[in-house]
Amino acid sequence: MWASLISSGLRILYCRVVYLPKPLPIKPLSLVNSGIQTPILMDSFNKNPSFTASSGSSRRGLEKNDNRERSKGRSGGSCKDKIDALGRLLTRILRHMASELKLDMRSDGYVNVQDLLKLKLKTFANIPLHLHTVDDVREAVRKDNKQRFSLLEENGELLIRANQGHTIAIVETESLLKPILSPEEVLVCVHGTYKKNLESILERGLKCMKRLHVHFSCGLPTDGEVISGMRRDVNLLIFLDVRKAMEDGMKLYMSDNRVILTEGFDGVVPVKYFEKIESWPKRELIPF
Repeated sequence: MWASLISSGLRILYCRVVYLPKPLPIKPLSLVNSGIQTPILMDSFNKNPSFTASSGSSRRGLEKNDNRERSKGRSGGSCKDKIDALGRLLTRILRHMASELKLDMRSDGYVNVQDLLKLKLKTFANIPLHLHTVDDVREAVRKDNKQRFSLLEENGELLIRANQGHTIAIVETESLLKPILSPEEVLVCVHGTYKKNLESILERGLKCMKRLHVHFSCGLPTDGEVISGMRRDVNLLIFLDVRKAMEDGMKLYMSDNRVILTEGFDGVVPVKYFEKIESWPKRELIPF
């Protein structure tokens, strides 16, 4: 660095050497181990459009993901993901969300498909409902391996409902389900649960919890004809004494996908109606 000094009318020039610290190299952001906000090299960002920062660029990253999911939904290779995500959202809406979404639902659980597709919601694939078609809904119903939905064409309009699992009070049991009139209609009536819940169940009985009904299956988890009504990873089976329950006035119903449902008595199936309890899959009797 040069400077000047005036002395006795003379200007004297002198030079001072200034040493600056060596700059530290800027490292690209590590997506795996980065717990600290790190600047992004624009060069790297341009070379890799999916490269996003953990804070400042998160919104841009989400937008890119949204665009990517939308394009996936339109492509033939990922149509399965699009339809699967649609089915999951339909289950949620039709079982639990219709009232809060102001969706016009009948007492038998049916809603208009066109009204459903107008809702301002996105599926789990980040695709807005309004970008789906009636044919997409039909495909979601067709591909659902637990047959959770029913379709109904009425007065030129397509209606859809969830077959069971509702928490919405507007749905009426008698309108939604078929009554079981005789114990002979039910060869097996079993509730699948987990050993960690057994102590509570033996104290309080089987409760509807937030749902309208207690769910039973008409067969064991490995029975090929059993479609729904029990999770595959249960380790405890509670069998209902159907005859005794019905003789005491307990009402049982069958859904369209062959799930047995009951409100019990005041939302509870008491322990005295348990026929037996077995472990699964060993099927060892558990005393109670």
